[in-house]
Amino acid sequence: MTDSLPNVTFKRVMLKISGEALMGDLGFGLHPPTVQRIANEVKTVHDLGVEICMVIGGGNIFRGLQGSAQGMERTTADYMGMLATVMNALAMQSALEELGIHTRVISAITMNEVAEPYIRRRAVRHLEKKRVCIFAAGTGNPYFTTDTAATLRANEMACEAIFKGTKVDGVYDKDPAKHADAKRYDTVSYDDVLQKRLGVMDASAIALARDNNLPIIVFSLDEPGGFRGILAGQGTYTRVQG
Repeated sequence: MTDSLPNVTFKRVMLKISGEALMGDLGFGLHPPTVQRIANEVKTVHDLGVEICMVIGGGNIFRGLQGSAQGMERTTADYMGMLATVMNALAMQSALEELGIHTRVISAITMNEVAEPYIRRRAVRHLEKKRVCIFAAGTGNPYFTTDTAATLRANEMACEAIFKGTKVDGVYDKDPAKHADAKRYDTVSYDDVLQKRLGVMDASAIALARDNNLPIIVFSLDEPGGFRGILAGQGTYTRVQG
């Protein structure tokens, strides 16, 4: 039974998190208690009746750009990065299903034994049935990041916002870890993010969100209850909008 609240701001959202968010205190790979903690955060929002899409990066396992910088052919390196995102998606699926949430991993690269292929209408139907859809393998194309994949899928799924979970509680004018006088924005425009290089998402993702007027909400994934709180109109975050 869902304890849906009358004032939940959004009915369908995209949650974008980095692969590094799953590492916990480890320097590499997956930290199962951290994966479980994030799954619990997702469950609290799912319990409100919100339909949830997810995209998880792969940087905790392999990052295509780094492989390319070390001499690997870029396309090959990017495909390896996509496979890393599938591993993370499967880990999150396992954690969510342990909590009793029906979850589908939907891959942009065909691998029928572990994930469904991406078919937009089928994915929309999963969401309507209150299943969490984790979109893996990016867009299926090299040279595109998981930020761009999250924005693309959010538009295709008619999500009302992208929630970008990070280690800080919003967008700052400079790195708050290095500058004590860093100021947090309550709201910031897409154009300012691009012009000031604020590092919310890569430029193609921001441009795609701007062209489709899709708000991006940047919040701290380390804040317990933060995801649910924002959906109920509380909490600290930055909203990127037109």
